[in-house]
Amino acid sequence: MANTHRPHPLDSAIEQYVANRHALGRRFHIEERTLLHLRRFLARAGAHELTEPLFDQWRFRSHRLSNSTHVREEGIVSRFCRYRRRTDPRVFLPDPYSLTRLKPYAPPMILTRAQVARLLAVCAARPYIPSYALPQAVMRLAIVLLYTAGLRRGELVRLTLADVDARAGVLWIRDSKFRKSRWVPLSRGATRELRRFLRARRRAGLDTSPQAPLLMSLRGHAYEGSAFSNRFAAVCARAGVRSEAGRRPRVHDMRHTFAVHALLRCYEAGGDAQAMLPRLALYMGHVSIASTAYYLRLMPAVLERASRRFAGAFDILTLEAMP
Repeated sequence: MANTHRPHPLDSAIEQYVANRHALGRRFHIEERTLLHLRRFLARAGAHELTEPLFDQWRFRSHRLSNSTHVREEGIVSRFCRYRRRTDPRVFLPDPYSLTRLKPYAPPMILTRAQVARLLAVCAARPYIPSYALPQAVMRLAIVLLYTAGLRRGELVRLTLADVDARAGVLWIRDSKFRKSRWVPLSRGATRELRRFLRARRRAGLDTSPQAPLLMSLRGHAYEGSAFSNRFAAVCARAGVRSEAGRRPRVHDMRHTFAVHALLRCYEAGGDAQAMLPRLALYMGHVSIASTAYYLRLMPAVLERASRRFAGAFDILTLEAMP
């Protein structure tokens, strides 16, 4: 087997490409890891350049990779090859029509208010073991913040005590998606939950320094995304919360639920849900209102109310037009 630690002809090309992406203000962490993995694969194969057979071996190296992982990694390598092709026409360029296509995602599950209440009730239930009290409080606060503030999973688990102003009821979301940061004001109920959790956290004797994670385990560790998703799935299982098709909600479904319920409340109050999109986009950290407008398609209840409102208005206009 070839030594993967020796210099490789692709090293300088990868370094230049990554520096170019960083100069454009992109993090590029996942892309850099993928390209370095490709470089190690070629080094083990004793190859100096990427070819079509080697590209096929690399992308189909494991049947365990998900469809979205295949799509992401193949796209990263394809863009890297296109970048090199600009200065060297001999560089292999994958056929774009041969790349893996993204399978449609399962539609998000929009939880009802009753289902959210069941999740909170499970977290508030008296634990059988005292050491479970703080983990249940962690999950209760997490569900409250996901539902009332529409946070992404990564935004939630990265929160530190310095990002939290419990007195004013405000969260500071640092350097999130698209490298955007934003203030997120909380509702009164969420602020009360936050203050209650901080008191329980202090009683547990956990780290209270500003850089300490807000959601911390009893061992003093921050929750990783996958570990948090597993705990969330366990809460959903205990609460018996499932879709009509029998699927448990994902963490990101809580963000969808927040957006749909916010627009639904606006509509029920007689407001203009379309006019609310820019404010909701700013609150959720969307790069444009086009991303927020997606939620309008997930609102059959609003469509039904809109139809009744239109029918009522049409009847009035018809009556006024009659002689």
